[in-house]
Amino acid sequence: MPKQDKNDNHVVIFDSTLRDAEQSPGASLKVSEKVEIAHQLARLGVDVIEAGYPRSSDVQFEAVHRISKEVEGPIIAGLARTVEKDIDAAAEALRPARRWRIHTFTSTSPVHMEYMLKMSPSEVLKKAVKAVRHARSLTEDVEFSGQDAPRSDVKFLYEIIQAVIEAGATTINIPDTVGYSTPEEFGRLIADLRQNVPGIDKVIISTHCHNDLGMATANSLAGVVNGARQIECTINGLGERAGNASLEEVVMAIETRKDILKCSTGIKTEELYRTSRLVSRLMGIEVQPNKAIVGANAFAHESGIHVDGLLKHRSTYEIMTPESVGVTKSKMVLGRHSGRHGLKARCEELGFELDEQQLQGIYEKFTELADKKKEVFDEDIIALIDDEITALPEMFHLDYLQCSSGTGTLPSATVRIVRGEQILQEAAWGDGPVDATYNAITKATGLKVELENYSIRAVTGSSEALGEAILRIRYEGKVFVGRGVSTDIIEASAKAYISALNHMMVRTNSGNTLGAK
Repeated sequence: MPKQDKNDNHVVIFDSTLRDAEQSPGASLKVSEKVEIAHQLARLGVDVIEAGYPRSSDVQFEAVHRISKEVEGPIIAGLARTVEKDIDAAAEALRPARRWRIHTFTSTSPVHMEYMLKMSPSEVLKKAVKAVRHARSLTEDVEFSGQDAPRSDVKFLYEIIQAVIEAGATTINIPDTVGYSTPEEFGRLIADLRQNVPGIDKVIISTHCHNDLGMATANSLAGVVNGARQIECTINGLGERAGNASLEEVVMAIETRKDILKCSTGIKTEELYRTSRLVSRLMGIEVQPNKAIVGANAFAHESGIHVDGLLKHRSTYEIMTPESVGVTKSKMVLGRHSGRHGLKARCEELGFELDEQQLQGIYEKFTELADKKKEVFDEDIIALIDDEITALPEMFHLDYLQCSSGTGTLPSATVRIVRGEQILQEAAWGDGPVDATYNAITKATGLKVELENYSIRAVTGSSEALGEAILRIRYEGKVFVGRGVSTDIIEASAKAYISALNHMMVRTNSGNTLGAK
């Protein structure tokens, strides 16, 4: 049986992504996808995975059963109403797990009891005690939740919690089901429960906060400050209506502010970003760019003051490192608010060393362009540099390209590349026509580089549209960008690759062009 020690500073992370988050509008997971997420949650290091609500459907039962059977590490929990058949179904689905928990719940607020349950407080209490006692006969790990706890009569809440503890509950969850509380209120509720409920020191107090007023994370942490030692949360803060407390937010708040919260979790924080993207992809719900911790802009900086400070010392504008949550590095977004320092740093990253005169000329053109565009991309910067300094000599020229691909055919490509007086010709195959083309170019040039990013888009409309391929390659720690345009997307892709190689060859041979590294 889990015990709560007032000196125990470990906070249990109870993940409800596979149960509460799946109730998000538009979210639906196949059984195999739920199992895939559960494996990642285990790698992340969550303490408890709430795998689903087994009695609600055959699919839910199968998912909970498979996760119980296949996923090792965390405790696997199943949700059940205070109904014997729900509890039996949960126990049956969970039984293959090494460690499992039955999580039973009922409503405790007057509005819920009157209009939803249509039961009196005494009937609710009696049914809750009976359910917990039955669950405890099946497993030693039983959690009880009183829905809508902050809007409940506090004396009734004391009474029902004491009764279910005596019946065998080992975790008591206090859900802010409708996201009604403020941090001060919620923290005080947890403190009052600890002071007024006999036997509560023998169990773990949990929080389950919804985000209707945007305070789910703050309320959860207020609970921890006042003695709660389990937080129920979801990846990306997904869930009913405005969602739940976000796992990545509560975990990184605890990690970053140990001076205030004085506790810790067992989460492998470097897995947060990967887990976030997996859940986003499988549920089909994009992560908002400004989402704390895992959003695309969480470690992005555009303001000149911010970029300048970041370049001088990361701690000026970053309270945690991107690497600590699994993001490779900070992103400096170049736009109309960016300064010379940020532009210079990006130029150096792209392989250019500029003197002050060159930088000033490029910066003036950059600010003109930034006034017209929301974000200035690397290919824009390279074009500005080429225009300011000198046109790039064409070290390699694509003279011939032939590709073959189709259903049941191994994609292959033949290229002929001219380098000065040399004719370089090779053939190769790959996973697709673009991959085959790049393999052939690599063989012909003998240059092995890392393809970091590749994208293609239509420049114009209609079926005869021009396609623009843009890619980034990395060589010896430097990034080089290439761009190619053609009505044939394979040719556009080949031209982009050759363009990037030309940039690389020029910029890594000092003296070939003005300002080259």
